[in-house]
Amino acid sequence: MNKKKFFGSLVAASALFLAACGGGSNEATEVTVGVVGEINEPWEHVIKELKEKENIAVTLQKFTDYATPNTALADGSIDLNSFQTEIFLDEYNKNAGEDLTVIGYTVMAPLGIYSLDVKDVADLPDGAEIGIPNDGSNNGRALNLLQTAGLIEVDPAAGLLPTLNDITANPHNFVFHELDSSLTARSLEDLDASVINSGMAVDAGFIPTEDAIFLEPVSEESAPYYNTIVAHPDNVDNEVFKTIVEYYQTEGTAEVIKESSKGSSIPIWDQVD
Repeated sequence: MNKKKFFGSLVAASALFLAACGGGSNEATEVTVGVVGEINEPWEHVIKELKEKENIAVTLQKFTDYATPNTALADGSIDLNSFQTEIFLDEYNKNAGEDLTVIGYTVMAPLGIYSLDVKDVADLPDGAEIGIPNDGSNNGRALNLLQTAGLIEVDPAAGLLPTLNDITANPHNFVFHELDSSLTARSLEDLDASVINSGMAVDAGFIPTEDAIFLEPVSEESAPYYNTIVAHPDNVDNEVFKTIVEYYQTEGTAEVIKESSKGSSIPIWDQVD
């Protein structure tokens, strides 16, 4: 073989080797983000921007419950997740012995009380049956919301995580059903009311700012309920993940959030130190 043919064959072989190993310069960096629910317009906007401008290909792994996305992140099945409040993450880490870490903030999504039968919380009948989420942080958040709505009183010593045992006054003898968060909206056919997370409410066809009979107020005390982008602790300094956070936390994404949620979700990253 002459030198020209030899070097030509060598270059071709090298190209094939690089392609097989994923060394092509045009190959996108792939990242999987776990989310809950089907409606994810803000992330779809971010995905488009990242692919066009950074050649980062983000795929959404959609879950139907609030437990699995953290398990998947802990075992490496996904790269990031974006579905939970900071207090929910703290509870998960405590109970699971993990150290999943917040690398960015997204929105505040107020919890709401919904009903198919009444239009105002004051009209709930004595003995009404009310569904509330059964996981620790959302359970306590729901009870505090019911207190804010004037329906019950909760022992202040319980702080952000009261349980049913911390109810100190229930003058209307409401009956509470603790349900998986994914069932709180579906339960409305069988219950008088239900406390539903914003994402689950939107997936069920509700517009929180219009359909909730009582919506959680947003204040300085809402910080524990800020939603997050979370990584495995080994990846908190990953530059690609930092870029994803940067592209989420833009004015363009904020506009998509406001439009797609009809004002029910509030961008909060500028409010976090």
